[in-house]
Amino acid sequence: MPELNKALGRLQTRLSRLQNRQRILSMARLVARHANPGFGNSVQSSALPFEIQNSKSPVVFFNASTRISGLSLNAAFSLLTGWGLRLAGVPVVHFVCEHGMSRCVLGTNRDNYTASPPCEACTAQSRRLYSGAEVQRFNYASNPQLSAAIQNLNLDELSLFEFQDSLAPLPLPLGSLVMPSLRWALRRHHLPDDEPTRFLLREYILSAYRTMQAFSKFLEQVRPAAVVIFNGIMFPEASVRWVAQQRGLRVITHEVSFQKFSAFFSQGQATAYPLHIPQEFELTPQQNARLDAYLEKRFQGKFTMAGIQFWPEMRGLDETFLQKAQGFRQIVPVFTNVVFDTSQVHANTVFPHMFAWLDLVLEIIRGHPETLFIIRAHPDEMRPGSGKKSRQSVQDWVQRKQVAWLPNVIFIASDEYTSSYELIQRAKFVIVYNSSIGLEATLLGAAVLCGGKARFTQYPTVFFPQSSQAYREQAEAFLAADKIDVPAEFQRNARRFLYYQLFRASLPFEDYLQNGTRPGFVHLKPFSWQQLHPKNSPTMQVLLDGILAQTPPGKEPFLLNDDH
Repeated sequence: MPELNKALGRLQTRLSRLQNRQRILSMARLVARHANPGFGNSVQSSALPFEIQNSKSPVVFFNASTRISGLSLNAAFSLLTGWGLRLAGVPVVHFVCEHGMSRCVLGTNRDNYTASPPCEACTAQSRRLYSGAEVQRFNYASNPQLSAAIQNLNLDELSLFEFQDSLAPLPLPLGSLVMPSLRWALRRHHLPDDEPTRFLLREYILSAYRTMQAFSKFLEQVRPAAVVIFNGIMFPEASVRWVAQQRGLRVITHEVSFQKFSAFFSQGQATAYPLHIPQEFELTPQQNARLDAYLEKRFQGKFTMAGIQFWPEMRGLDETFLQKAQGFRQIVPVFTNVVFDTSQVHANTVFPHMFAWLDLVLEIIRGHPETLFIIRAHPDEMRPGSGKKSRQSVQDWVQRKQVAWLPNVIFIASDEYTSSYELIQRAKFVIVYNSSIGLEATLLGAAVLCGGKARFTQYPTVFFPQSSQAYREQAEAFLAADKIDVPAEFQRNARRFLYYQLFRASLPFEDYLQNGTRPGFVHLKPFSWQQLHPKNSPTMQVLLDGILAQTPPGKEPFLLNDDH
């Protein structure tokens, strides 16, 4: 019976995927049929004289780092937005990788760096997604001069490598463009200077250059109204962003946002989450009630992020913990991050990386035996079954530094579901790197000492010293104080920021999406093509206005009105 159930489950999964593929193809054909006549219906050409075909400048979409054969949230956001713009009469061109990189981020085999990426599955999915759309494809071509220039460089030299080329007057910063992708693909911050790692880094550099070269040639044919890309951190999109910005083009990036099936679009870098909140903005009683209802669920662990349910359950503090805590003067929770996450590109301003911050925190811990420190690994650090398991983890750091052996430390691993919020309620103050829990701790009235730049540090919401020495001094002052005074503006700003983040900047796509057969992946719901038209969708209208830079005066782009 168990084997039969497994077989039935596999069959159901396969049927569900086939159904989703059919829905994608069907909607793609409907969009092509009803899109602006004369553009969006033609054959998929490799060299289109865009300025002849349509007087309007097209919007270019590029997203090569969010999926291979499935449909991730960010792949869906890009696809649906392109459909919505086309139905509004905006010409859209998809810049598409077709065997265009020798190695790519999602196609990297972490157990065999020399393995080729699964291009066939990826290109087959691209043909489904962009059926009936205008597509500019590019494939791989090596550059012997660049290959020779990087062949004998060590890891540090490769990471800083720049290449002078006719593509731009400035040297191409290829090394710095690809390093965040390498860290993400290998699930670690610190990389060994060995030949397998250097090989992969060289291939990323060569692939980034080829992407730049192909996109530059593409831009010789057309000056887009805007370029819309996935977050701008992964090297294919970062390469396109760099080229576009050198030509003075507007680039919009997008990322998964903080409501279910929602996206964040920005004219900056989406992973930094730039938000402009008017100084005079104050929450109304209705807005406060709306935010409190969300927080009530959040504090019970009832939320998802990027389609992942991190907390299948949330446990209270047990008797063993409570008895141990009684032997200490005070409690200080320490919340960490995933070290390879794309947010770390922005976070590492005071400290070079999260583990440098943790090393300082460990020195503070050893100097304060009267304080119980609870070090909590991020729940995404060892996510089972996702392929995102960290290969340089806080858990490894704890073992290597023998932190758990210290009598004033409790370590909570990523797969333990102890309530972070109960820890915060018992805390003298809270230590974070750049985790969202820092913002939530402020909302709960706690003093928060932040080590890394976070999306919420753009407003006064936490204590954020600007040097490692100042950080140590602030921690020592908090530990010695009888009472910590938290400025009232911290909680005010935290509520204002979170409200904007959740209800203004999180653009909902739930009318079109439902959970897929794998965590983090989605399927299309049944819906009519008319629902994608901006006149019928507040989300699509906001995207249309923001992408075409026609947001009404006095309003920020990519923000919903409060009545949606």
